[in-house]
Amino acid sequence: MLIMDLLIPFTMIGSGSYFRKQAPEEINNTFGYRTNMSMKNKETWKFAHNYCGKLGLVIGLVMLIVSFIAMFIVFGKETAAVGTFGGILCGIQLVFLIGSIFPTEIALKKTFDKNGNRRL
Repeated sequence: MLIMDLLIPFTMIGSGSYFRKQAPEEINNTFGYRTNMSMKNKETWKFAHNYCGKLGLVIGLVMLIVSFIAMFIVFGKETAAVGTFGGILCGIQLVFLIGSIFPTEIALKKTFDKNGNRRL
């Protein structure tokens, strides 16, 4: 269960590190941070990936440490207790994973107008 609860933090760290360094070359509907605002043009695309990458890296590292410590609280307990606790922890991680969209979109709207032009 420990390994399962570390998958989301490791995924956020990995994708955060990758996106922080480079956005996918072409704006696409398959891979990357894909929202209407991020896909306006190359500049919004790169900004969104850089911002979300930094955010994902930080959140992933914090979740990794917290999850590791939290799972040791239930280490050696009954299987049902570990499973329930691990499931709750995974649900909390998903909230942070999905929640990282909101600050990224806010940063995009503060930096760019609705047409994707950088604000002065």
